[in-house]
Amino acid sequence: MKYEYQTQGTCSTAIEIETKEENGREVIDEVRFTGGCNGNLQGLGALVKGMTPEEVIARVEGIRCKTKPTSCPDQLARALKDMMKSR
Repeated sequence: MKYEYQTQGTCSTAIEIETKEENGREVIDEVRFTGGCNGNLQGLGALVKGMTPEEVIARVEGIRCKTKPTSCPDQLARALKDMMKSR
């Protein structure tokens, strides 16, 4: 499954998420950010690969960037929640 999300309040402007079925559960296969801190966001994408959306949300939801009320990891959590609602 492929899902695209437009971020708000971060340097990145969009997130593309691809999931796949693995051992009877949905896991993240790839995450790509548009804009933002390229190296950090590639690292985030690599770290969450193979995790379920719920696992990622539990780890990154609520993370803030400096004085902003959100961050790229937090936006990923929001994107995953939105993705799960849209099914």
